[in-house]
Amino acid sequence: MRAAIAGAREHLFSGPLNTLVTLLTAGLLYAVGRPIVTWALSEARWDVIPRTARLLAIGPYPPQEAWRVWLSLALVLGCAALSVVAARARRRSLVRRLPVPAWLAALAVSVALVAAVPTNLWGGMFLTLVLTVASLAIAFPLGVLLALGRTSDLPIVRILSTAFVELMRGVPLVSVLFLAWLMVPLFVPENWRSPQVVRAIIGFALFNAAYYSEYVRGGLQGVPKGQHEGAWALGLSPTVTLLHVVLPQAIRSVIPGLVGQSITAFKNTSLVVIIGLLDLLGITQSILANPNFLGLERELYLFLMVLYFAFSSLLSYGGRRLEQSMGLGSR
Repeated sequence: MRAAIAGAREHLFSGPLNTLVTLLTAGLLYAVGRPIVTWALSEARWDVIPRTARLLAIGPYPPQEAWRVWLSLALVLGCAALSVVAARARRRSLVRRLPVPAWLAALAVSVALVAAVPTNLWGGMFLTLVLTVASLAIAFPLGVLLALGRTSDLPIVRILSTAFVELMRGVPLVSVLFLAWLMVPLFVPENWRSPQVVRAIIGFALFNAAYYSEYVRGGLQGVPKGQHEGAWALGLSPTVTLLHVVLPQAIRSVIPGLVGQSITAFKNTSLVVIIGLLDLLGITQSILANPNFLGLERELYLFLMVLYFAFSSLLSYGGRRLEQSMGLGSR
């Protein structure tokens, strides 16, 4: 404790300028934070949170079918716990082989469970997480393929990959969502039209894949040429060299950027409210339209801010632990 206090004193009050900046920052935080804390502790009506907890969690999902969501969440949390245990197990332990098949099985069962209810009844935090996880699961491998395409020796592959990436990076995400919402039904027969949630997932996936590809391409360019030459000298084929030597090093070096883009993608899911989907933000707006909850905007939006901050911090923490486990910054 004393060491922490001494370290803080050394960094915050090491000189006249640092002392002035520290005092001004503390004064600003006090001036801004004091009325907020006073309101939160004495005036805010926080009973609105437990009263609307089910809607915030799963939206209009039928209450009698809510067990499907909770069971799916339990499966995912179980797989996450198994992954943590496997990461700490011995290298050749059987436990280290379990997470991948467990995740595949859990995701398949979860999809089968929640898909029994029409997607137009999905909402709340449940829909936000579905949009995030599903879109990123598609975006990351697609981004890797686009990065490889941009560095390919085949002109047609390189041109098409570059055109796609530049197009997606050059337009707002809102326009991509509107395109998926308004334009797709014009070109697809009615019997083949996918649900609106699926179209939103595809829009998010294509948009995020373009940004992922640029991070991965930067990582590929950062791998020393000697790594290629060393692998070829050992007799490895170009494909094996790429998959087992070059690509792992490239992805390892850009983990901070990939995690940052994933956090941005999670927050960007709130844009689906403009195409009529009741995600966490959309369901909050529908709750506030109820006369019983008029005047409670500050409580609900502050609670939303805390939720988004908590999930973003969790992703950031997971990224830091992944960096530490791979030795980034230490060697």
